[in-house]
Amino acid sequence: MNLVTLQTNYTKDFKQNLKHLESLISSCENGSLILAPELALSGYSYDNIQKAAEFSKKAIKRLKKLSKHKAIALTLTIFKDGNYYNRFYMFYQKQIVHTQDKYRLFKLGNEQKYFSKPKNDKKIKFFKIGQLKLATLICFELRFTKYWNRLKGADIILVPAMWGKGRKEHFETLVKALAISNQCFVIASNSADENCCKSSSIINPFGEVLLDDSKELLQSVFDKKQIRKIRKFLDVGIDYE
Repeated sequence: MNLVTLQTNYTKDFKQNLKHLESLISSCENGSLILAPELALSGYSYDNIQKAAEFSKKAIKRLKKLSKHKAIALTLTIFKDGNYYNRFYMFYQKQIVHTQDKYRLFKLGNEQKYFSKPKNDKKIKFFKIGQLKLATLICFELRFTKYWNRLKGADIILVPAMWGKGRKEHFETLVKALAISNQCFVIASNSADENCCKSSSIINPFGEVLLDDSKELLQSVFDKKQIRKIRKFLDVGIDYE
């Protein structure tokens, strides 16, 4: 499997954002696992949140079709039962295989004023595509290390984000530490918005980092043998079968 992280910016034109995302997805080889930044199609768009949620319905249909031979992950603005949610989607083989609403909302960005959170954090858990065990932490959730322990045993942890540029070192340090601590691959996809730090990266279980702030797309080959090797020889109690 080819692991892909995107580092895209967005405009106020949601259609153009989707068109650009589709182009990047189409450029990836079949069998790729692709992660886009948090709210990649709209940004937070608090002044236009209803339009963003309506557009998400159209985007979901397009992304399902694009996932015929690829796995595609991102978060979208969703309206349900009178509330807005920042919802993670995993599309695979033209199906939605996992959704997860952001639980730890970022108060410094006033996220809690516009988005609701689920009643509990039980959806921060494993899900599968094929034989791979995946999990996700959405942006600010990365800082809560209790979730790291819950997700030990994942093959790949996905971190879609809109992480501020003033805390760039924090983001890079935390995603690398997560890969080393959980002895897994971590794919981090952060926005290239002027207020964000970029730092999209792919980190292997040994803590080796692929990162390039000048590129919109980074890719690396997934090798499960690396997971087995480090878990076997540096045994901290994480299953490697």
